[in-house]
Amino acid sequence: MCVMAHITKSDEWDVIVVGHGIAGLSAAVSAAESGARVLLLERAPFGDHGGNTRWTDALMRLKSEEAVADDFESHFAANAGHHLDPLVTADLARDFEDQPRILRTLGITDPDVIAEFAGAVPSTIAWLKSHGVVFDFQPTYFITTCTPRMGPTGGGLALVEALTDAANRLGIEIRYETAAIGLEMGSPHGLSIIGPRNRREVVHSRLIMLACGGFEGNPEMLTHYLGPSARYLRPVARGGYYNRGEGIRMGLAAGAATAGDFGAIHAEPLDPRSGREEPIVLVFNYGMLVNRDGRRFVDEAPATVDATYEGITRIVQTQPGGIAWAVFDAGIEDVPNWRVSVRSDQPPVEAETLEELAAACGIDAEGLMDEVDAFNMACPDGDFKPLELDGLRASPSGQPRKSNWSRPVVKPPFYAFPIITGNCFTFGGLRCDAKARVLNVQGDPIPGLYAAGETMGLYHGTYTGATSVLRGAVFGRIGGRHAALANAETA
Repeated sequence: MCVMAHITKSDEWDVIVVGHGIAGLSAAVSAAESGARVLLLERAPFGDHGGNTRWTDALMRLKSEEAVADDFESHFAANAGHHLDPLVTADLARDFEDQPRILRTLGITDPDVIAEFAGAVPSTIAWLKSHGVVFDFQPTYFITTCTPRMGPTGGGLALVEALTDAANRLGIEIRYETAAIGLEMGSPHGLSIIGPRNRREVVHSRLIMLACGGFEGNPEMLTHYLGPSARYLRPVARGGYYNRGEGIRMGLAAGAATAGDFGAIHAEPLDPRSGREEPIVLVFNYGMLVNRDGRRFVDEAPATVDATYEGITRIVQTQPGGIAWAVFDAGIEDVPNWRVSVRSDQPPVEAETLEELAAACGIDAEGLMDEVDAFNMACPDGDFKPLELDGLRASPSGQPRKSNWSRPVVKPPFYAFPIITGNCFTFGGLRCDAKARVLNVQGDPIPGLYAAGETMGLYHGTYTGATSVLRGAVFGRIGGRHAALANAETA
């Protein structure tokens, strides 16, 4: 039996927030605290709600609750775009109102946005604490690190639960299993939504906050922006499947400029055999990474793994079949607590010989044996220091060099973990100013339209690690509060 669409028109709301992750919840709660009547929409059912935030450890690039890490702004500056025009970067140093208008429409990272981001972190952490969230230096899955990280006790789920409780106390209406699929700009704006049983409705508000993630759950958009190898990508956690990119599409249709790199993602190395959230494998720096032909294709250890895993994992996506294997021998046991950096619930493939390991993994045995022999011959003498960069460099003929932790792979048993490229989130999104207002293609704020979280484009090059949840909290809160105050001024 065909289910016909039911279309109704609702009463007007002060602020409508699309998305129930950290960005959407921060926007909704801060808007309601500022006196706005808020409707919060969430595609997922209750129990899966919370976007990517629900499933992450929510680590944050902080050295304390009051201060971001020393490299916070410099890392963003080093990854603001690709081959930037020096005349353009010089103009970025000017005050926003004095910048050439065209500059406001470019996808490069705006230093004013980053300065606001860094400056608003302490008050945002204090605000989250006021809602019962506890922060501390949590154990991480990194054996070696280059920057400090804090996080909420209980991870991202603790953030989702605390702010959902606050939303309920504030009387925010939350509609689960409801997606926003169309935006009609006006006064007020009309937002087309679809719920269970194809029930369609148009809700209205002067102010809309788009905080419904990127497009990591949309194969069509992934292939459009990333190319055919996107077929090998998979979301890192269940929340990513609900992020279908409608927020970005609605913003673009409303005339928004873009920001962030639409050709890149935040990539994490996953064990494809595992169905748990974020089943990362972060020990390849102590072994060899080979493709199904048995060939090495990358320097596994150019620096500490937390600083390099993303770029390496993106290259895995380009290998035959979009898969690689991290190969070790029994010497992996010399690495203290190495299992901490493997979150797969599946054990490594194990064999007494490399030939047997290749057969068990589906790797070309002859290719693997040749590659291991050449690698072993190139490994230097020296002290293996697993908890620091030890400079043990191998430069095998015809292979990429390995810059650290190079030791011969000779001691049975031999192990291998399969690795694919996990799509944590997409980089491309809508251009926003430091108040989370969406900017149009002329560089002006689009009246009544805001964005935060993954829907707000920001990142280029190498992801500034442990900042995504922070980005959602900071700009969700800023945008929600600004939207509520703007509504009060125009009411």
